[in-house]
Amino acid sequence: MNPRLALLRTYPFERLRTMTAGIVPPAAYRAINLGIGEPRHATPELVKQALIDGLAGLASYPPTAGEPALREAIAAWIGRRYDVAVDPKTQVLPVNGSREALFAFAQTVVDATRAEPTVVCPNPFYQIYEGAALLAGARIEFAPIEPDPTARGGFRARWEEIPAEVWRRTQLLYLCSPGNPAGEVASLAEWRTLFALSDEHGFVIASDECYSEIYAGDEPPLGSLEAARRLGRADFRRVVSFTSLSKRSNVPGMRSGFVAGDADVLAQFLRYRTYHGSAMAPPVQRASIAAWSDEAHVAANRALYRAKFERVTPMLAAVLDVRAPEAGFYLWAKVPGGDDVEFALGLLAQYNVTVLPGSLLGRDVRGSNPGAGRIRLALVAGVDECVEAAERIVDFARTRVCAP
Repeated sequence: MNPRLALLRTYPFERLRTMTAGIVPPAAYRAINLGIGEPRHATPELVKQALIDGLAGLASYPPTAGEPALREAIAAWIGRRYDVAVDPKTQVLPVNGSREALFAFAQTVVDATRAEPTVVCPNPFYQIYEGAALLAGARIEFAPIEPDPTARGGFRARWEEIPAEVWRRTQLLYLCSPGNPAGEVASLAEWRTLFALSDEHGFVIASDECYSEIYAGDEPPLGSLEAARRLGRADFRRVVSFTSLSKRSNVPGMRSGFVAGDADVLAQFLRYRTYHGSAMAPPVQRASIAAWSDEAHVAANRALYRAKFERVTPMLAAVLDVRAPEAGFYLWAKVPGGDDVEFALGLLAQYNVTVLPGSLLGRDVRGSNPGAGRIRLALVAGVDECVEAAERIVDFARTRVCAP
């Protein structure tokens, strides 16, 4: 067996299942799960109909690069969303969801024959980044996501804590913006810094933007390709954007997204994927074209999340240290007492609400885990269910604060 498999840590949700195996929640409360970030809003009818209409495509092998019509639909969406022009033939590639692509990308980019190949990512982080790095033969280094009162969303990645010697051996940087779990959005100034580091050291930037269409206010989050254009990098050198329909269009089971950016990097990624066997099924391509071509369902979806944040955040802020994020559908809350695992297990045992302990998403670096003492709440259920969960969390938190 591949010895690198032993380097992989148990996935957070598996760890949580083990931790909660002996807990029997009270039957008086229906189960509410805010632990996993799985969209639960209705899938748009136009997407389902397009999927059905495309079933005839099952009779043929799909091209790994995707049908031209899909790449053109994606390029058109990028143009509308970010005011960025991309070549659908060379700068766009459909993928089977951003998770699959984020993992495979490291296998393409990392050169394990070089001395101490390194991948940098935020901490806490989407666990695929670490697994992809380790299985590609790289070591991983972390930049902590920490509170910052000067940041618009209250959190930012402290890239300055990565030592110069680490940047020198870095081959790939994973960035999540809007972030999971804190919802921070990389600013233009942050992108300028990262692009300068990429130019100096030659590493590729993989920008995970799967939450880009769920945001507060009227201004959508800045994307990597948009930042590149605004900073005079129209060739998108060494930057690739990863985007998914799962959150945007409520189709997590469809496994559809795209990567876009540096044409030279994407040419190598396509070469890898040709052998990897990751072509998108023709009916999914047809449904994806429908999804990328329509914004009405996206606006309606965004309104539902905004309604939940408007109802739930003030309730929780009365007992937890929490604020609404810039974007995404998570609340990243600091719990009373400072023990996120104890809080999560107690909440499930007493009120039948599942949340994810923040320490499971982070790693101990220099004696500190920036996820410790926080919980991640995924506001993916309906408005009423999220409000009910918030009411129970408030009751539970108050008993802890008032306990002798």
